[in-house]
Amino acid sequence: MEDLDFDPEIFDVVISSLAFHYVEDFDRLVKNIHRWLKTGGLLVFSAEHPVFTSSGSQDWFYDKDGNIMHFPVDNYYYEGRREAVFLGEKVIKYHRTLTTYLELLLQTGFEICHVVEPRPPQDMMDIPGMADEMRRPMMLLVSAKKK
Repeated sequence: MEDLDFDPEIFDVVISSLAFHYVEDFDRLVKNIHRWLKTGGLLVFSAEHPVFTSSGSQDWFYDKDGNIMHFPVDNYYYEGRREAVFLGEKVIKYHRTLTTYLELLLQTGFEICHVVEPRPPQDMMDIPGMADEMRRPMMLLVSAKKK
């Protein structure tokens, strides 16, 4: 998506699902999306939450018996490249802070409509491991409108 090129103001909506944390030059991509959107057009995206991408490992810390102790948040303000394992494969992701995501949208000329840090619904809490998902945010959902 970093190599895409479209005419200005041709889209009403741009949607990205769990891809922006793989983009190295997020600044350029956001400026391009702004240019491609019509006035009033929407950008809706999900990304891995900055708390989730900060340390790179994306795994819990466990005690000697294998019980979850806590989730590591480390090097939060040091943005950039992180190596992680996803579905058994090493992948490169790019960590950025919540401030970077939101301020870049505002500075580029977007109006932020919604910011959501989704959490599991109460009726899923009896699924094994789901209660631990309440201990840290995993995803970030944002919608923004081109002014």
